[in-house]
Amino acid sequence: MAMMSRRNLLLSAAAVGAAGQVGWTAGPARAEALRPATASGALEDGVQLRWLEGGVPRQLAAGSTWGVPWPKGTVPKDQAFALRTAAGQQVPVQTWATAYWPDGSLKWTAHAIGAEVAPAEQYVLTAGQPAAPAAAVTVKNGDDQIEVSTGVIRCQIPKKGDRLVSAILRGEREIARDGELVCLRQSEPGDDEGGSVKQERFTGRTEKVTVEQSGPVRAVVRIEGAHRHGNRSWLPFTVRLYFYAGSDGIRAVHSFVYDGDEKEDFIRGLGIRFKVPMRDELYNRHVRFAGPGDGVLAEAVRGITGLRRDPGATVRQAQVAGKATPPVATWDTRVSSRLHLIPAFGDYSLRQLTADGFQIRKRTKSGHGWIPVDAGGRAGGLGYVGGPTGGFAFGMRNFWQLHPTQLDIRGAAGENAEVTVWLWSPDAGPMDLRFYHDGMGQDTYAEQLEGLEITYEDFEPGFGTPYGIARTTELMFWALEATPAAEKVAELAEAVQTPPLVVAPPAHLHAAKVFGDWSPVDRSTPAKARIEDRLDFLFDFHSEQVEQRSWYGFWDYGDIMHSYDPDRHVWRYDVGGYAWANSELSPDLWLWYHYLRTGKAEAFRFAESMTRHTGEVDVYHLGKWRDLGTRHGVQHWADSAKQLRISTAGYRRFMYFLTADERIGDLMHDLVDSDKTFLVLDPIRKIRTGPYEPDPHALSVGTGTDWSGLALAWLTEWERGGDPVAKEKLLNSMRSIAAMPNGFARGGGLYDLDNGTFKPTEPAVSVGSLGSVFGLVEVCSEVIHLTGDEAFTKAWLQYCRLYNGTAAEQQAETGQPWGNLNLRQAHSRLTAYAAAKLGDATLAARAWKEFDTGHAGYPKTLEFKAVRVEGSKVLKPVDETSFASTNASSQYGLAAIQCLALVGDHLPA
Repeated sequence: MAMMSRRNLLLSAAAVGAAGQVGWTAGPARAEALRPATASGALEDGVQLRWLEGGVPRQLAAGSTWGVPWPKGTVPKDQAFALRTAAGQQVPVQTWATAYWPDGSLKWTAHAIGAEVAPAEQYVLTAGQPAAPAAAVTVKNGDDQIEVSTGVIRCQIPKKGDRLVSAILRGEREIARDGELVCLRQSEPGDDEGGSVKQERFTGRTEKVTVEQSGPVRAVVRIEGAHRHGNRSWLPFTVRLYFYAGSDGIRAVHSFVYDGDEKEDFIRGLGIRFKVPMRDELYNRHVRFAGPGDGVLAEAVRGITGLRRDPGATVRQAQVAGKATPPVATWDTRVSSRLHLIPAFGDYSLRQLTADGFQIRKRTKSGHGWIPVDAGGRAGGLGYVGGPTGGFAFGMRNFWQLHPTQLDIRGAAGENAEVTVWLWSPDAGPMDLRFYHDGMGQDTYAEQLEGLEITYEDFEPGFGTPYGIARTTELMFWALEATPAAEKVAELAEAVQTPPLVVAPPAHLHAAKVFGDWSPVDRSTPAKARIEDRLDFLFDFHSEQVEQRSWYGFWDYGDIMHSYDPDRHVWRYDVGGYAWANSELSPDLWLWYHYLRTGKAEAFRFAESMTRHTGEVDVYHLGKWRDLGTRHGVQHWADSAKQLRISTAGYRRFMYFLTADERIGDLMHDLVDSDKTFLVLDPIRKIRTGPYEPDPHALSVGTGTDWSGLALAWLTEWERGGDPVAKEKLLNSMRSIAAMPNGFARGGGLYDLDNGTFKPTEPAVSVGSLGSVFGLVEVCSEVIHLTGDEAFTKAWLQYCRLYNGTAAEQQAETGQPWGNLNLRQAHSRLTAYAAAKLGDATLAARAWKEFDTGHAGYPKTLEFKAVRVEGSKVLKPVDETSFASTNASSQYGLAAIQCLALVGDHLPA
């Protein structure tokens, strides 16, 4: 172990179980095992499931929840499901619907298993009555509190007040209590700017508690409130607690929204805190921290190793192993008589202030100096305090990726230890969300448009505010019956960082016909294999760039950069709109489709982290721009273009349906009425010639990036069984777009906020290259499959045929040519869609020609390989200037995936 090798303080936990295989293996050996559901019988043979990372997980975080899709019209809405292992053992499972087809049949179901049955390598999901857990999760909803029991632990949750959790008990033994949210606010940044720094401590105040699920396998409790100090309340939060049958763990998903003034409200610390009763003798009180890999720091509050006198090998070995020591009377009396002279270290702290370095320190108690314990690279994000009679383990997912973070233990030498998981470390200095420049005189629209010409940043005074952005963090807590062995600590840390997830194979996902046009990986011909190799290379390149460029940090992790600077050999992190991508040209979609096709764990985890980021940080959840996202820039909230194309539910649906994550569901539900944003912000204000007087019955709304964002929100709400107005607006907007002369080529119309209809306005043709590349292609494919609307299909096919068509073709059908359009490679998939729907081989051949030419993307002739230059720090493609663009990569990926799915049989050699 590299971690803490200087003092050799780590106990190595032996690896248990095979790592397993990542991704689904192709070939006849797996074909029978991965038989998908079919339209003739979705559940006849059952659906084969396995763990995302392959093999058998060493430890469940608490349980596992996942989603499975079903072909249209094949599974009735009241279908019951049973789960068994591949060996035939019945596994208790809880099932609920997350989406329906228009005919009422099930489209997506969610399933949950607990810890009662040990994880198996594979499962089979079938029709049938589920097995019941030996001890079901129960929820008692009282007047003042909610109590949840998993059969192993009980958790008491107050309905009001300053306590998030009042107590966590294992049997009748209280393991932790007084759980609370804490925030340290600072009035100044505390740097060289001077000023009088005022600090305040805020505590989370619960205002509403909702039981969202109540068993028998899974229960979910949602807690809402804000942080309060005196008369001020800020930083609204939502915390969900997840409980699984037979588990001693509690999963927590913590979300908060920043609603302060970034010039005077600096977060100095943000975390969640518990008190842990300490019952054992000081020498039987144990502290554990997980390090890199299976490394574990194992210490006792009062250490009895390394002393001048030896208490005996049995005594020492017991303490190091975390077991109760033999009675003191059996020790060497030279030690037992002097125990009171051995310092008791009650305070420990592990801080991860960067992605590549953590430090551990300890002290006896407050008022005395800290001593360094050791340091390392990337901590496992898990701690423990307790003893042989029970203790509390606590962890944070993506601990080093979301730096600066910290784990604290205080007062472990007293009656109660206090543990804090800091989402923002108080040792890191204040969180500074201020805008990064002074505007440079760009006070008029004319000046701002000039700035856009040079830095690609769309600046506007007051628009670079973080007010309303959010962040979600996942945590785990365990009420353990005793101090865990080093191996167990490593297993818990692994479960925190990579929560085991059950998944269905690409073959089944594809057979269900969800998420539009895609197909599993196919290397059956050299031409297809060449494209598959390119797709793998693009994914690997961007995935490696996250690590190489250290795209980590509390507000940054999950995003990638927009464009590369080949002169400096860095991404353009400091150049206006070329810095953080913020979903520009849909890398979110590309990554999710890459996962759907390959089933690879690394693809899922990359897409998952991006979804967590882009849905929270890049979108406003409060304030006048609520429901709008921010265009790409140096800071995620910096650009003045606030748009639906960034906040679109289309980027979140994949993760929601594959995991049933309630927080993602909240984000998508919030967007149902995002059409109201057109009343408060004019998207084209900087180029509009006349006054902007928004009429709710005649709003200027585009049929490209605007409508796709709205339509994806409405579609998701409709299929989830939500507000029927969403269905009405989706169908009305489809019909009225199709009814407008020139349909999608018109570019927009006058939109009625009440019913979702469009009316035509001038000009008759207004086609832009960005209209289709933020989810429009995907949503049109899905709604056509859902509804079969002939007029809408015709309108969309016209746009698909003509975008890359000739000027003469465009003139003949719409009255004028469409001009010199960009992103022609990206739009080859539109040509492919038209070819597939119309059965037109000529269009299919044209689609592949457009794709191979690579206009605004990657041509067939581009050599896809990398060489190392300037040492080991720079990965340089052969044609770096044209290659290193997230836009080109994501659009090449999407075009390739959809062309293969639609006209793959027409791919030339």
